Amino acid sequence: MKLKKIVFLLAIAGFAAPALATDGYFAHGYGMTAQGMGGAATAMNKDSFGGANNPASMVWAGDRLDVGLDLFSPKRSAERTGSLAGINASAESGSNLFLVPEFGYNKMMGSNMAAGVTVYGNGGMNTNYPGGQIQGGPGTVCNQFNPGTAATRYNLLCGNGDLGINMIQLIVAPTVSMKVNQNNSFGVSLLLGYQQFAARGLQGFVGFSPNPATGGANLTNLGYDTSSGYGLRIGWMGKVSDSVTLGAAYSTKMKMGKFDKYKDLFAGQGYFDLPENMNLGVSFKASPSVTVAADYQRISYSGIKSVANPSTNVGNSMPQTGYTIASLGCDNCRGFGWSSVNVLKLGAEYQYSPNLTLRAGYNHTDNPIGARDVTFNILAPGVVQDHLTMGFTYSLAKNSELTMAYAHAYQKSVTGSSLYNNWVTTTGGAPGGVGIAGNETIRMYQNSLGIAYGLKFQ
Repeated sequence: MKLKKIVFLLAIAGFAAPALATDGYFAHGYGMTAQGMGGAATAMNKDSFGGANNPASMVWAGDRLDVGLDLFSPKRSAERTGSLAGINASAESGSNLFLVPEFGYNKMMGSNMAAGVTVYGNGGMNTNYPGGQIQGGPGTVCNQFNPGTAATRYNLLCGNGDLGINMIQLIVAPTVSMKVNQNNSFGVSLLLGYQQFAARGLQGFVGFSPNPATGGANLTNLGYDTSSGYGLRIGWMGKVSDSVTLGAAYSTKMKMGKFDKYKDLFAGQGYFDLPENMNLGVSFKASPSVTVAADYQRISYSGIKSVANPSTNVGNSMPQTGYTIASLGCDNCRGFGWSSVNVLKLGAEYQYSPNLTLRAGYNHTDNPIGARDVTFNILAPGVVQDHLTMGFTYSLAKNSELTMAYAHAYQKSVTGSSLYNNWVTTTGGAPGGVGIAGNETIRMYQNSLGIAYGLKFQ
């Protein structure tokens, strides 16, 4: 069966639920156990989510099935202040509650080999701002960028109606892992990716698209487009002593197909690959009842042009009329300006009783978005950095368990000079300069509460 058919069936089952994850647009943890420990999982083997964390862990996890659901609530807002051009505005994004499923299955093939599958998502960059904040009509600032409409009110980016984007990324990871001796294992996951994207309310960017004469034919309000692709994750896990376990995992860049409907928006003519990333982890059994774990993760957003190109890039296209430049869509054109990030994940679990294990954790990530790129990232304000988590597992019976996790990402904001300072023209046709459009601020905080059921086969 073709990949798209498989993913379509999973999507029907709910596995393509949208969300805006926490370490940029990666989740802070995969699997409810990891989520309760700040995401630390590279040197742990508690469940069947090795395809998302460390493939080498699966051979230590035993025969099991894990199914979970996370209620995720990101709160996002944006505002522009100090404008001398009449475009001050603020708005809060809607779409603040998402149900995000997770699934994993692992089967031992003898005592030294396992085969399984992990299904997970990165998702997001989901925003949904209402329109109508900025005065329109002839001679107004937004009318310079969006002249082909009779609108009298515009959204935050001078477009029509609601403003926002929605990115959904689903990854199916068939995994094989093997013990090479009593203390070391290796694993590999084939990463089969599927993604959906939609944008709306970006008519104010038409003048920067490669096709301004046609109204930015491949820029906005075109419904969902889809693409699929593949990558590979490899991992190692080693028990260096009775109390210390080490782990390492590396994922290649996932090469994805084009979003043809939105090739005028994304740098690279519509490509949106998934970034290369790597994890290093350690777990330490401090006592028979206490285990602590730590992970370091590097997510290479800077290797994806559509994500990393600075929003100030003017591209390699020829200027159009007046003040606009066709600076969207080409290889060197404007992107979201995201930097690669380093993530530190710390967690601990305490075996309170034979049936109850308690967990807590902390996750800190670099902020991928700087002041230079705030304007574009009104669409994708992935700026949170610090997360506190907690959770537990309760044994329902000998072979089944219930796991819950809660996470709070503290509010973070970034402020920068609006790109409209360089785009807005004065009455004489010259660029308006610093101050005419003021500054913009994006902010976000998050909460999530999830539950998972685990079934062990013995």
